[in-house]
Amino acid sequence: MISVQEAFSILQNNLPTLQEVAYPLFQTRKHILAQSLFSPINMPPFRQSAMDGFALCLHDALVYEIIGEIKAGDSHLVELLPGQAVKIFTGAAVPDTAQAVIQIEKVAANGTQLLVDELVKPDTNVRPIGEQISAGDLALEKGTLLNAAAIGFLAGLGFTAITVYKKPKIGIVVTGNELTKPGMPLEYGKVYESNGIMLQSALIDAFYDAVTLYEVNDDFENTKNKLQEALTTNEVVLVSGGISVGDYDFVARALKELHVETLFYKINQKPGKPLFAGKLNDKMVFALPGNPAACLTCFYVYVLPTLAILSGAVANYEQAVLLPLAHNYDVKNTRCQFLKANISNGETQILSHQNSSMLNSFSVSNGLIYMPHGHYELKKGEMVKVYLL
Repeated sequence: MISVQEAFSILQNNLPTLQEVAYPLFQTRKHILAQSLFSPINMPPFRQSAMDGFALCLHDALVYEIIGEIKAGDSHLVELLPGQAVKIFTGAAVPDTAQAVIQIEKVAANGTQLLVDELVKPDTNVRPIGEQISAGDLALEKGTLLNAAAIGFLAGLGFTAITVYKKPKIGIVVTGNELTKPGMPLEYGKVYESNGIMLQSALIDAFYDAVTLYEVNDDFENTKNKLQEALTTNEVVLVSGGISVGDYDFVARALKELHVETLFYKINQKPGKPLFAGKLNDKMVFALPGNPAACLTCFYVYVLPTLAILSGAVANYEQAVLLPLAHNYDVKNTRCQFLKANISNGETQILSHQNSSMLNSFSVSNGLIYMPHGHYELKKGEMVKVYLL
């Protein structure tokens, strides 16, 4: 049985090589950029009106002659002489012979005559060429997490496809004869299956969409076949249950026969002691405890950071922050603990119902407090390590 920190170190030293892939721009949201991108154009590519109003060829009077209009997207060139103006709309190209744009609220127009209420300074309401970015300048740096604004920015520069780090495909193998699908009659001795949909939901929350669910009864050949199927089509496989040493826990034997290398099995923690991590070539396998709260704890502490790193994020397993405890707490543990907690007003409070089978407190938790093993007392206000959910 290894420590939490040893488990972190083993995972960090056994991660597969990152994979790069070119995707259409629209499909890259929440992916991480695998190469730095440089702007192919100036943005804006022409002098651009920042207002609805009138573009002016300045002179020393307050009266101008209106000779036309320019809408956004118009490509015709307009020549203005001093004292002439054209009506113009936001985003339209400002003629080279115009020095400023006056907003429409500050003028009075009567036919072809325009009266301004004050002399206008050059460059007023005109966005210069390359104001946002110049051609050849760095647009986005390698390692940038692409959000909607980043995608819009790149689209505005003319990009249609970019290279990002590929997110792994994930398979979830759920084991257990005792499991019944929600919605079906619940027979005596059965429980409703929740880990599969819980893990799927947690993955979708983290923007992992390529997820496949596999279900298998507690039978060795079925377990082995489903695991082989999952390993064939996915880069990361999560197994729920079946990793213990009971007569009907077949996962460990099946993984061994499939030549999955054991990285570690069992961690000195509570909940989640019977966690297994392994690899097969460039694929990662996590066999998670069957108890729902233990399963989800191991997912957040070990699986999610692994997925982030494999997706190109600058991340590590020591992701906890220090926060003050909202109350006194006595610790009497032979194993370290991950305690479900609620963070509010800058403090963290340990919740009730900490049993590894209980999700009710997890459903209102937004953090996991890491408690080292031992016998000691924590006072209100003392700093504790918290993994944010």
